Amino acid sequence: MTDCKNRFGKNRIALGSAAALIAATVFATPGVAMPRFDGVWSVSLVTTKGDCIASYRYPIQITNGVVANGGALAIDVRGKVAANGAVTVLVSHGDQRAAGSGRLSTTAGSGSWRGAGCAGSWTAERRS
Repeated sequence: MTDCKNRFGKNRIALGSAAALIAATVFATPGVAMPRFDGVWSVSLVTTKGDCIASYRYPIQITNGVVANGGALAIDVRGKVAANGAVTVLVSHGDQRAAGSGRLSTTAGSGSWRGAGCAGSWTAERRS
C-alpha cells in the first residue's frame, strides 16, 4: 500500500509540475490576449532534479491567450501568453504546486519548471 501511495504521490507531483510548467509556458506578464498562440498544445516535461516522474506529456489549451487544462486530469492550470511569446505558468493539484517559464513560437516552445522538490525542462508542440 505504501508503494502505491508513493507512486501516486510522485504522479501527482509530476502532474502538478507538468501543469505548472504548461501554465508557465502560457501564463506570462499581464497584457493583451494573444490569439496567435491559441489551440491545443502537447507539453512534454522532463525531470532533471528530484524524485518525480522522469518524463510526462500533457495537453494544454490556449484560448484568447489564456492557458488552461486541456486534459481529463483534475489539475488547475493557469497562465497567459505575452505578445512576444513569453510564458509563465502555475500548476496545482491538491497541495502540490509547480511553476514554469519559457517562450512559445507559433508552433513550438521550451522552458524550465520547478516545484514539489523537483525541477526540469519542458518542450511544447502545437497540435491544432
